[in-house]
Amino acid sequence: MKILVLNVGSSSLKFQLIDTDGDAIAKGSDRRLARGQIERIGGEAILTLAAAGATPTRHTAMIRDHANAVERIVQWMADPASGVDISAPSDIQAVGHRVVHGGERFTKSTLVDPIVWHALEELIDLAPLHNPHNLRGITAARAVLGDAIPQVAVFDTAFHQTLPETAYLYAIPYQLYRRYRVRRYGFHGTSHRYVAFRYRQLTGRTREQTRIITLHLGNGASACAIVDGKSVDTSMGFTPLEGLVMGTRSGDLDPAILDFIGAKEGMSSREVDTLLNKQSGLLGVSGLTPDMRELLAEESANGDRRARLAIDLFCYRARKYIGSYLAAMNGADAIVFAGGIGENSSAVRARICAGLDWLGIQVDDERNATLHDCAEGRFDRDGSRVQLWVIPTDEELLIARDTWRVVVGEEPHF
Repeated sequence: MKILVLNVGSSSLKFQLIDTDGDAIAKGSDRRLARGQIERIGGEAILTLAAAGATPTRHTAMIRDHANAVERIVQWMADPASGVDISAPSDIQAVGHRVVHGGERFTKSTLVDPIVWHALEELIDLAPLHNPHNLRGITAARAVLGDAIPQVAVFDTAFHQTLPETAYLYAIPYQLYRRYRVRRYGFHGTSHRYVAFRYRQLTGRTREQTRIITLHLGNGASACAIVDGKSVDTSMGFTPLEGLVMGTRSGDLDPAILDFIGAKEGMSSREVDTLLNKQSGLLGVSGLTPDMRELLAEESANGDRRARLAIDLFCYRARKYIGSYLAAMNGADAIVFAGGIGENSSAVRARICAGLDWLGIQVDDERNATLHDCAEGRFDRDGSRVQLWVIPTDEELLIARDTWRVVVGEEPHF
């Protein structure tokens, strides 16, 4: 089944076309037929497109809205000159969508019908920065491909619906949870779920034998404690702002700071929210950039103090979460790094793990140095009590596989 996977933002659209079915999933022989993204939708957009194995091409074009973006992608894929293995838009048999927030209602990937659509609209209050764009992507795909093509929503929050009450509740009046469902939801669930699945494949462990900590480290960053294959705690909370230091998000902070900053700076609550989400994290501390690669280069070349401080804060917060999860889980068999930083920065991995020798966590520097450019493997020293892994995440593949399962009537495999 040829499945178009869409990840839609406010002015962007990322996509992959993946050919998969039950046999391909069992053998790991899913085929990626095309990939790319469109940025700056609503004007002169930048299109980056590539067929399988080909070098991406980059050009600009007027793209007025997301439906126009999907239409351009489908037209390009159906053009024989693209090199993509489809002959017509009708070759696309289903569409899988990354949907950020499923609330408490959606605990697994779901076929989008009118009832589900209205339920997703009702969840916009919980994710006003993300869910409207995800819904826009569903509308765009339906407009271009027709109502007969199945649309499947795959939720970032679904994997974390196994959190116990002690992990997902905040210590605020309980009626606020009862009335408004104010609680920790967690995000990046598709990534954490894929990494846990791939860890089981690599180690031959069953789901019930899986006791690991996963770190998805990128511009957005989160940690997840996984016991018996289930998420039992995670760093992101009611929104993706809570938890680790991120590219432009502050992560954990005292909530009283919001009113204090607002009063001192004459800022509205919305402006403070923007400050914490868009101007904080690595960018806010360094005053330079949210890009970890640039910060590491600046630290190395010029010894910039604030670049070093931003990196150290990032690593310290991650190390604190590892320690807290080891306590909550009564130990773990492995710590797994994923995401753009986790997969490619041996320096950050080493700094996060530094000082954990008392817990039996020991880094092999030579092995660690070889793991970059999305390589997969272990980097713990022989005799380390806890294994250390780099496992590149693959959210698009998991979305495609879930979409196939939902369309044919199988349960998604968590």
